[in-house]
Amino acid sequence: MRILIIGAGGVGVAAAAIARRRDFFERLVLTDVDHARAADAVARLGDPRYIAAGLDATNVDAIVDIARIEEADVILNACDPRLNPPIFEAALQAGCTYLDMAATLSYPHPEKPYELTGVKLGDAQFEKADEWTAKDQLALIGIGVEPGFSDVAARYAADHLFADIDEAGVRDGANLAIEGYDFAPTFSIWTTIEECLNPPVIWEKDRGWFTTEPFSEPEVFEFPAGIGPVECVNVEHEEVLLIPRWVDCRRATFKYGLGDEFITVLKTLHLLGLDRTTPIDVRGQKVSPRDVVAAALPNPAELGDRMTGKTCAGLLVTGTGKDGRPKATYIYHVADNADTMALDGSQAVVWQTAINPVIAMELLASGAWSGAGVLGPEAFDAVPFLDLLAEYGSPHGISERDPQNPQVPLAEA
Repeated sequence: MRILIIGAGGVGVAAAAIARRRDFFERLVLTDVDHARAADAVARLGDPRYIAAGLDATNVDAIVDIARIEEADVILNACDPRLNPPIFEAALQAGCTYLDMAATLSYPHPEKPYELTGVKLGDAQFEKADEWTAKDQLALIGIGVEPGFSDVAARYAADHLFADIDEAGVRDGANLAIEGYDFAPTFSIWTTIEECLNPPVIWEKDRGWFTTEPFSEPEVFEFPAGIGPVECVNVEHEEVLLIPRWVDCRRATFKYGLGDEFITVLKTLHLLGLDRTTPIDVRGQKVSPRDVVAAALPNPAELGDRMTGKTCAGLLVTGTGKDGRPKATYIYHVADNADTMALDGSQAVVWQTAINPVIAMELLASGAWSGAGVLGPEAFDAVPFLDLLAEYGSPHGISERDPQNPQVPLAEA
């Protein structure tokens, strides 16, 4: 397998760092609009299979050209979702398998944004599904950690743990702290603003997809691995758009443990209009307010040596178990920043995102996963993925919960 990674930011470099320990590929090209950034990363990683190249990810023809020159089998999109359309189209034209970790962007309903969906996450990609199927090509969308691992967990729960699923609810929380900063996001602030301030989407079997107010339905969820209780709220996320397509359930949700301080900051940015992406005139220069916010904050990928704690991604599933009894199970994955920094020099949040597409590429290379069209992780057998996750040294966990109060783990006997 020959891999083309587009984007040498935190996640792209972390994916390259993780992959260097594996032998399922023969060549990896790490690209970025800033050639020097990609070259520096390749030099640090020191793998003879790696080369760096400059690439403008907005240019479909340029992506197709480098994919063909390098005879790439797979294109891993490690850019923010604004760049999904050109990379997605280029992969189709170049005859490559495509992977990303976030779907194409949504656009709220123009009249009832907190009731009805407008353009949903991933709609632009699913509209092209027939073209991918006709060419017998695969576009695997949403194969990070969330979406990604959580979607694999949904497939595993449906196949092996539950006879009937009431709710598949993603719950994400952490106890990460960053020394020396009063406010420093652990992931792209551009993407965080997008998913947290857009109307959250919920799916119900008898209603379909609908939206609600940002930060709605707060609940305190007790996370494993010493993280403990964290208040989680509804946030727009791909899982809610992906899981119901392949997993039979009555409800799908996504709740994120943001914390009061983070929510206050996001609300303030929105109040001031600093979450907007449309450029405004600043002394004769056109600038996007959100890009200014991102530029003013530290680069999350460079905060690993100041960060402590763990981050947990997982899926809470409720319903009826295979034995016919009420069941609640939290299937999760934890990344400890101390471990990820020691292993690959990547902070926990970006490392936890990056490990999943690397595993997916290895499964595709081996033939354990295969398919055509535009598919989510739920469309594939979960067991090979979870087995390989453990082989990579970062196994998933399962926390059995009280069906009457699934936010709380069952007491150990």
